Amino acid sequence: MARDHFGSRAVSAPAAPRPSGPYSPVKVAGGVAYCSGQLPLDPATGELANGGISAQTAMVLENLGRALASVAASMADVVHTTVYLHNLGDFDGMNAQYAESFGQFRPARSTIGGVDLPKGALVEIDAIAVTTAKGAAHG
Repeated sequence: MARDHFGSRAVSAPAAPRPSGPYSPVKVAGGVAYCSGQLPLDPATGELANGGISAQTAMVLENLGRALASVAASMADVVHTTVYLHNLGDFDGMNAQYAESFGQFRPARSTIGGVDLPKGALVEIDAIAVTTAKGAAHG
């Protein structure tokens, strides 16, 4: 597994949608996992999830869970997220699904609105999580 000069390593997340650009889905450094922004893409088809903000937020968070699983982490290990919304008017719908998905393990969060997202998505979420699996992930 290749490591950069900081000792971090890129990790593939085979159960999550493939990256649409030149970036790593997850990067681990010092027991911290940095998950790239997840879009509401069906991992099997690469297509945007059908439905409004609630359905798209659910798919984004499922994809985030898949990315975290690739480094033996879960939603409970997330310490911070950044939510990007195409329309801040979708905040309540996103927030309801977000609260359901994280349950009692609510990370710190930033929310940014008015963003044009790839593929016409309504929402994208990235995350930072703590993991103890420093060497047990896919390279």
